[in-house]
Amino acid sequence: MDIRTIARAANVSIATVSRAMNHVPTVNPKMAKRVWEVIDELDYFPNTQARALVSGRSRLFGLIISEITNPFFPELIQGFEDIAVENGYEILVSSTNHDPKRMSHCIRRMLERKVEGVAVMTFGIEEPLLDQLAKRKVPLVFIDVGPRRPSISVLKVDYHHGIRQGVQHLAALGHRSISFVSGPMKLHSAQSRVSAFSQSLQECGITPDPHLIIEGDHTMEGGIAAMGKILDGKLRPTAVMCSNDMTAIGVLHKLYRAGLRVPDDFSVIGFDDIHIAAVTIPPLTTIQMSRFELARAAVTALRAHVEEAADFAQNREFDIQTNLIVRESTGFPRGTMADLQISKDKPKVTH
Repeated sequence: MDIRTIARAANVSIATVSRAMNHVPTVNPKMAKRVWEVIDELDYFPNTQARALVSGRSRLFGLIISEITNPFFPELIQGFEDIAVENGYEILVSSTNHDPKRMSHCIRRMLERKVEGVAVMTFGIEEPLLDQLAKRKVPLVFIDVGPRRPSISVLKVDYHHGIRQGVQHLAALGHRSISFVSGPMKLHSAQSRVSAFSQSLQECGITPDPHLIIEGDHTMEGGIAAMGKILDGKLRPTAVMCSNDMTAIGVLHKLYRAGLRVPDDFSVIGFDDIHIAAVTIPPLTTIQMSRFELARAAVTALRAHVEEAADFAQNREFDIQTNLIVRESTGFPRGTMADLQISKDKPKVTH
């Protein structure tokens, strides 16, 4: 079965079938609908590689992420694929695992498959990637920062808004000693979150203490280690904010193992709002950064560069918002009047 069979069954020309399958906008909508109905009825699967050779377009977008084990990234991949497929594109996913050698492999795969654009969701510019793909005029999308070059777009995440909400939430509860567990400080996103945290403390009249800012690595194990350092330190805060949810889950685990309760002994806030954050014990208060919005903005930017030839050289920026989601891992500091009142009102358990 080939497009000739489809054309005969739909009573249209072979050219119309080809244009309909390649989503050419000038095709009569009724004819295009008839073509796709026949394709579905005959259970026909187009040879995408052959179509790419004929049309000169792969209709393939690349997505490069830094790791696959953090639930944030599979959720991002799902959104990216859903939106890309809706718009007639397939995706090619590669994970660097923070390894420069794997990054080189990712670049090669993208170029060999002739992707039409690449979204680099590693939260840090990868210079080798930029150089090799930019030379071939492959449109790129970065998170946070990117050079002002033609065919490059940047997704600007407003870290300050969500983190300010988190700090204000803790301050309103009465917390004045707040620790922050960052991501790897070589990442621009980690630097931005620490900066937003320090600025937000100052806005609430709290002086940031550098001893309470601990560098982590965005993993659960890193959260466990960071919370261990906090518990071993001379200054013990009443609340901990984390640069991502996996770190916060590690913090919850360490506090549980230390016989401390959340939020009675410590309040904890994460960042990302991955799905599992809603079912931790207790459910995690966190700052939401929508993977769907990131995915939609990335696909929109790539499509704009690929499909709007007149605007190809225009640098584009897309704003990504963050917002606090309050659950049960935050409460009044132990020993405050509000905490004492809550403790007084709790029903006594008798045996």
